[in-house]
Amino acid sequence: MDIQAVIFDMGGVIIRSFDEIPRIRLAKRLGWTYEQLINLIFDSPTARQATLGEITEEEHWETLRKQLEYSTENMQNFRKEFWSGDGADRELLDFIGGLRPKYRTGLLSNAWSGARRALTDQYHALDVFDVSVFSAEVGMAKPDPRFYQWMLNHLAVQPGEAIFVDDFPANVEAAVGLGIHGIQFTSSKQAQRDVIALLNGQT
Repeated sequence: MDIQAVIFDMGGVIIRSFDEIPRIRLAKRLGWTYEQLINLIFDSPTARQATLGEITEEEHWETLRKQLEYSTENMQNFRKEFWSGDGADRELLDFIGGLRPKYRTGLLSNAWSGARRALTDQYHALDVFDVSVFSAEVGMAKPDPRFYQWMLNHLAVQPGEAIFVDDFPANVEAAVGLGIHGIQFTSSKQAQRDVIALLNGQT
């Protein structure tokens, strides 16, 4: 089948930590390892609930605030510092925008309830996508096959007509299992090269 659409993950691909020092500093202040901090924010029970839209992002952060025994003001400062090293890959976004209108573009992201607002207001990153969906909005998350199928349906393509780019191997493997062309993201340049190679029929 001819490829008709290219689908991208958000976190770790389009939005990435370009400077890990703020998070390293936060972890050190708490007497934790960097990995312990990341697990608390992204892999705690309430983080998983927020990813599926079972609770809001704010409810997740409020649970963490209580765990850390922080005041509201301290938690606001914590959150600001936690995200301060993150940024949008403008080069990759330009590349995605350049795929249109020949190819349809999609954003398929495991993310909390505030993600759409952040990508719109803070990062201005959604206008290059024909379809965007965040797991909290639909109650499904990668690697659930239903989540990929949701995107395929909304892009009006078959699995073999789509490319999917994600930094997590398990998410790429799940896409490939459905018949989607999978690319594991390791760098912006690599991802762009691999997408172009597939579009040109070189792989």
